[in-house]
Amino acid sequence: MGKSSDSYNFDDIRPVYDSEVSATIEELIACEGLEEALRYVIPLIDWDAFKAQLRSCKTKEQFKSTISYNLVMTVVKLSTHSLTISGSERISKDACLFMSNHRDIVLDAAFLNVLLHDIKHGMTQIAIGDNLLIHPWIRPVFRLNNSFFVKRSVSVRQRLEESRILSAYIHHTIQETNESVWMAQREGRAKDANDTTQTGVLKMLNMAGDPDTLTNIMSLNIVPIAITYEYDPCDYLKAQEFQLKRDNPDFVKSKRDDLLNMEKGILEYKGRVHFTIANPINPKLETLPHYPNKNELMAEIASVIDREIYAHYRFYPCNYIAYDLLNHTNRFNTNYNDEEIKEFETYLQKQIAKTELPNRDEMFLRSKMLEMYANPLKNNLTAPSNSPDRGEFSDSL
Repeated sequence: MGKSSDSYNFDDIRPVYDSEVSATIEELIACEGLEEALRYVIPLIDWDAFKAQLRSCKTKEQFKSTISYNLVMTVVKLSTHSLTISGSERISKDACLFMSNHRDIVLDAAFLNVLLHDIKHGMTQIAIGDNLLIHPWIRPVFRLNNSFFVKRSVSVRQRLEESRILSAYIHHTIQETNESVWMAQREGRAKDANDTTQTGVLKMLNMAGDPDTLTNIMSLNIVPIAITYEYDPCDYLKAQEFQLKRDNPDFVKSKRDDLLNMEKGILEYKGRVHFTIANPINPKLETLPHYPNKNELMAEIASVIDREIYAHYRFYPCNYIAYDLLNHTNRFNTNYNDEEIKEFETYLQKQIAKTELPNRDEMFLRSKMLEMYANPLKNNLTAPSNSPDRGEFSDSL
């Protein structure tokens, strides 16, 4: 720690500068597969008109607020019942590190940015794993969308240095360029929706900046966000992966699997989607006792983030039904009716039927899917002074 951000070269991971936008758009237009990918979302797109619209963008802000915004809102209209946000009054004017649970590979950050745009808050820079750069057009799209890359496909020794560079970049972005950043609380999605902040993420954030750990983490102004999707279109794929790993401990997902998760996550129905801006954690960090052991301090900071996320989920009938079915209780039976139970049971069977397994274990798959919908509620019950309720939306799109 202590090394100046000026000592690092961020060119491998940073978004484009505005001066590079036009050249990057030409690179994007030349990429094979871009038109085909767009037609998944907008089948009748006028390709020539779209290229002209792309070329009219001269800054990242123009690209994000026109091209990206319109594409994301098309996905919202096609695949959600609603997209809403609450807690926006908790966002300070200072740049911050938004840290959320992770449900969808692409849409978590994309949805957040259109919501922030609509409440007149600046869009964030976005941390993206380089494992998602499956097609040539994906890299320029992410860079134009103000994304920076987390290098995951490197050796253990290289990864340590790349983590230092990544940490320095995040500190530089928040403290020197005064831009907010979004990143997930863990590497990859919590496939069972048991959302926990990885201390490894916090340790990475501590690799650059102030030598004092608590001061350093507080300088990032972490603001947790609780993300809730009523339905996860990838739930059956996640359950399928659980069975594959159960049956073969050496199973590893392929790039094709990542691509399928991206496609289903974007295109399939998600129902109601809600983002709650939770409380900035610095006031709680200020009250922490002295921890002589840095690992214990990191674990406590992770716990503070977790509790904020748990306390601010939004719940729907499927969450209450899943909890009661999984635990063989009627604890939350006032939050749903018989028709909603029937609808959810039908939904589960339809999703399980989509799995492609030679020895499909339907009871196991069902149990895993119930956990996905029940775990946020289960964790919410551990959050202090919080009782789950269905609530009404605010700051609605």
